[in-house]
Amino acid sequence: MSMATEELADRIRLQLAGDPNIREQRMFGGIAFMSHGNMLVGPIKDGGLLVRCGKQAYAATLERPGAGPMNFTGRTMSGFVEVAGDAIEDDERLAEWINIARDFVRTLPPK
Repeated sequence: MSMATEELADRIRLQLAGDPNIREQRMFGGIAFMSHGNMLVGPIKDGGLLVRCGKQAYAATLERPGAGPMNFTGRTMSGFVEVAGDAIEDDERLAEWINIARDFVRTLPPK
């Protein structure tokens, strides 16, 4: 992982500290943070963040500053957005994105 990716992973760990349902898992060539076995967020190249928002909230989430479609192996994955690193430079903004993912993942059954 790049230095920017590792730094972001550390910031995410601090945000999620104290939640016993969180674990880390290798995914998409990097690391993903899981809640009850469902993916929440993951740091991606260049300090960006992959956020799981769900298909219903996808269009509205894409309108947020810094958000773009998540492309994996050349196709867009609905229900996931990529957030540019400069849109999550402060911890408050990072927390907002993590909470978007948490709100969606709470609707899913544990795995």
